[in-house]
Amino acid sequence: MNKITQTFQFGKHKVTMETGEIARQAGGAVMIDVDGTSLLVTAVAKKESEEGRDFFPLTVNYQEKTYAAGKIPGGFFRREGRPSEEETLIARLIDRPIRPLFPEGFTNEVQVIVTVISINPDVSPEIPAIIGSSAALALSGVPFDGPLGAAKVGYRDGEYLLNPSLKELETSDLELVVAGTKDAVLMVESEANLLSEEVMLGAVVYGHQALQAAITAIDALVAETGVEHWDWTAPEKDTALQAQIKQLAFDDFTTAYQISEKLKRYDRVQEITDNIVAELIGEALANGEEPRWDEKVIREYAHDLEKAIVRQRILDGQPRIDGRDSKTVRPIYVRTGVLPRTHGSALFTRGETQALVVTTLGTARDAQIIDALTGERKDDFLFHYNFPPFSVGETGFIGSPKRREIGHGRLAKRGVAAVMPTTDEFPYTVRIVSEITESNGSSSMASVCGSSLALMDAGVPVKAPVAGIAMGLIKDADKFAVLTDILGDEDHLGDMDFKVAGSQEGITALQMDIKIQGITREIMQIALEQAKEARLHILGEMAKVVSQPSADVSEYAPRYMTMNISPDKIKDVIGKGGATIRQITEDTGATVDIENDGKITIAAVDKEQADAAMQMIKEITAEPEIGKIYSGVVAKIMDFGAFVTFMPGRDGLVHISQLRDERVENTADVVSEGESVRVKLLEIDRQGKVRLTMKPSELGE
Repeated sequence: MNKITQTFQFGKHKVTMETGEIARQAGGAVMIDVDGTSLLVTAVAKKESEEGRDFFPLTVNYQEKTYAAGKIPGGFFRREGRPSEEETLIARLIDRPIRPLFPEGFTNEVQVIVTVISINPDVSPEIPAIIGSSAALALSGVPFDGPLGAAKVGYRDGEYLLNPSLKELETSDLELVVAGTKDAVLMVESEANLLSEEVMLGAVVYGHQALQAAITAIDALVAETGVEHWDWTAPEKDTALQAQIKQLAFDDFTTAYQISEKLKRYDRVQEITDNIVAELIGEALANGEEPRWDEKVIREYAHDLEKAIVRQRILDGQPRIDGRDSKTVRPIYVRTGVLPRTHGSALFTRGETQALVVTTLGTARDAQIIDALTGERKDDFLFHYNFPPFSVGETGFIGSPKRREIGHGRLAKRGVAAVMPTTDEFPYTVRIVSEITESNGSSSMASVCGSSLALMDAGVPVKAPVAGIAMGLIKDADKFAVLTDILGDEDHLGDMDFKVAGSQEGITALQMDIKIQGITREIMQIALEQAKEARLHILGEMAKVVSQPSADVSEYAPRYMTMNISPDKIKDVIGKGGATIRQITEDTGATVDIENDGKITIAAVDKEQADAAMQMIKEITAEPEIGKIYSGVVAKIMDFGAFVTFMPGRDGLVHISQLRDERVENTADVVSEGESVRVKLLEIDRQGKVRLTMKPSELGE
């Protein structure tokens, strides 16, 4: 075995990459370690592509092994199962920057597998996962325009933090992941606490400069290994066929892409493409002859022509597909309180993109328990995004959420998280569901806008309304155009997808995916400034309908009350074996949660139930007051008097001499067990024994 190692300093962390010892039959394999967080990353590509394949089949699998944290998996089978949401999100995070680095025309199947095999709870595995994937691909020799690096950036007290620890992130106003090559940024994913455009752009530039250390180390590892690169050349284009298609359809496609309604435009484009196919191979097929050109190639070249026409029109300053200029946001329609029995709802429509967003309020018991490698935690803010096939006029499978739905849901959640109230301010568990009912670009940002409205409709005291916008870019040599509020076609045909969410005050989330190299700081700055204009416009439109949260939560939402008791009294509220707290729940219908510091949270369907539960707890935890009159129940009769339960869990003795003003010979002549009586507290001695009286003269009767 010839193990080759490269080590570099990455902020406060030491990163070690090794190859040549493990997984030697993979195309490329790297063991990467960052202060005890270790990953095995492999890349394998098939030598041949399937004939006729017109797409690039790249698969990224990210998996966390529980043994990495010294744990045994739960469940009946005691082994890892389907990917968790976090694993899916990290797989997408790896896929997004590496995909654009494969050359056009390369259709061989490629699989990257990232396995977390050791975890330091203070070192998150996302960054080593991206760096390791880049290194494994570079070592495999496949056509790959890398390597790339990645870095995480935090921001605290006016300073950027490189690869902050999980503890540092708790006090950071920013968590930003940036990935890129030596010369270009390819991907940004971030969550921010209402930061300015300048700070966000500075973080991207800071991270891109820092990740160069990883690229240098990968280059050195590849050079020392002596990688044999594939002898692959891109398939040549048939220029004669391209010219013929352009002659046949240039004018028709130009006209078709001025149809603003998406489905009508799609139908017309499909009709034009079918006509091209019929013109070029229809006669040969009718005569039983072998056509000169393959139908798939004709359709591919026709699509290339569509793309070129749309891009050139935009670069020439002509109106976009739906007639807008580069900065105009599509018409916005907003309605709240759409669903009568839900806790909060909103319908947000922007052009042909529409989201029905619903907020549900639950109790602390509804919070999601996440058993991650770094430890168990609770999440009391859930955001789920659904993209049914009818939203784009198609049929399709309905089932578990796909990678894209999970990713879009997390992005929308990031966009709203910064304005959510703390648990102390609003003790509910909040779940938002965004149902995409129509889609023509930027449905995740419509989800951000809709969720802000639905939260306010539900009476959630958000710090500020938020909105999101998707930006695009068309670039050719030195000419470029930044597009506001992109359509689905503009996303597909463009060079950048740039999503920004935030409030009037600043940015809460930023996601960027760039398909080309050469995006400058100037272009990113223009995109951020243009996005701010659009965001403020959308917030203005939303404010015309609702500008602040409802004064109270829905009548159908659970009622929450909180109170604090002495930690010494917790055992009294719980009771022996939980009997007391169960009794409270059964008698009132409320749920009661007690924390170790004595904080009690009461949740109930209505206020009366919550009030009743709170009163019972107050009685249980109250301190007896000398001279106060109580209603009690006779618990036990003795020759010398009666024991009366006058407070929950508290008994006192009514001596036989205190039963009546006159002399009593037999206790049973005056009271019986289970009888309700009124008593006055006379004394509590040093041993805590309570002396009561039932004398009418003492009770004022």
